[in-house]
Amino acid sequence: MSESSVPLFRPFPGLRPAPERAREVIAPPYDVVDTEEARAMAGDNPWTFLHISKPEIDFPEGKDPYSDECYAKAAESLRRMEEEGVLVRDSKPCYYAYRITMGDHVQTGLVVGGSVEAYDNNRIRKHEVTRPDKEDDRVRQIDAVDAQTGPALIAHHGIPEVADILKNVTAEPAHYGATLEGVHHEVWVIDNDDAIRAITDAFERQPAVYIADGHHRSAAASRVAAKRRANDPDRRGDELYESFLAVAFPVDEMMILDYNRVVADLNGMDAEAFKAKLGEQFKVEATSGRARPTEAHTFGMYLQGQWYRLTPKEALPPESDPVRRLDVQLLADRVIEPVLGIDDPRRDKRIDFVGGVRGMEELEKRVDSGEMAVAFALYPTQMTELMAVADAEDVMPPKSTWFEPKLADGLVSYPLDQD
Repeated sequence: MSESSVPLFRPFPGLRPAPERAREVIAPPYDVVDTEEARAMAGDNPWTFLHISKPEIDFPEGKDPYSDECYAKAAESLRRMEEEGVLVRDSKPCYYAYRITMGDHVQTGLVVGGSVEAYDNNRIRKHEVTRPDKEDDRVRQIDAVDAQTGPALIAHHGIPEVADILKNVTAEPAHYGATLEGVHHEVWVIDNDDAIRAITDAFERQPAVYIADGHHRSAAASRVAAKRRANDPDRRGDELYESFLAVAFPVDEMMILDYNRVVADLNGMDAEAFKAKLGEQFKVEATSGRARPTEAHTFGMYLQGQWYRLTPKEALPPESDPVRRLDVQLLADRVIEPVLGIDDPRRDKRIDFVGGVRGMEELEKRVDSGEMAVAFALYPTQMTELMAVADAEDVMPPKSTWFEPKLADGLVSYPLDQD
């Protein structure tokens, strides 16, 4: 089989909870909880997926989560959960319909194996710079457990034939599901050969899909595949390591929340001087209530107990420059760097980022407490903007998107040891 024989998306024999054990297994993504939060969340539950995704919780406090012992512990926990029947493997490659319900918001997608080659060739498109240390962690975790346990979140344009299949599949009761922190997750196993073939063919006709979240997971899978190819003289080209775990949703069902900024000081200025400096670039208007932006290219600012609306005076960058048109970049170019003196938000400790799921109240709290001097509320980045940046093969500024609801860990994993 040729190296290009793996389609964009393909089914795989998933490793998943026995239906009655899903409530015990389900866990938040490894990178949204710290060690102590994971330890408290796990409690005395021996079957939570946190034992695999955050294995340091099974050691005394202070254990280095990047130690060899932690990765080995993750592998041991995965084997134990399978041996005890908490996790089961499907006997054939399947797709999995995955529905997430958060309040009134519902999105339904597919758990798939995404082609590493398509990722490497940018058919699965990226918009974020990855950090080598975070990639290294995921590579070591994948190699240790011989599975991909954290899915990448992928967006795609709507595909009517796939939507019809999902509608029919999800008309039946879910095979299993569980609620995590108020969000309900449901999974249906799609093992019908005709449906599998139709899904694969429909996605193969797509020119591109887009990584929304999970760039480090995807990059790590690519590195693992490259290493295994080099050490596999008998490779066929369709090995399981040639794909990676992903969940794909149509763009019109996905939700991006605002990703706001708080800054610790005014760069040596008092409040009046700061507002005067802003007035060179923005119309600065005090508001009677919270200044949550209701449209792109306007900003809310909270300073000394007062909300302000900021509207740029100068023209926006051209549409041919999708990165510079992003609100997060506009704020960086016109306020964060030139006025507040922060030229590297990835490393500067004076700036922090607050996901919109925490609400405007969190911005007020951070400033009113004296911890921060000023907060900026942004309009959410739109999916069309994300795709435009990815299509231009450019990268977005740090902390540009906050996707909700989050995918759960443990509901479907991608084993690599079945070839």
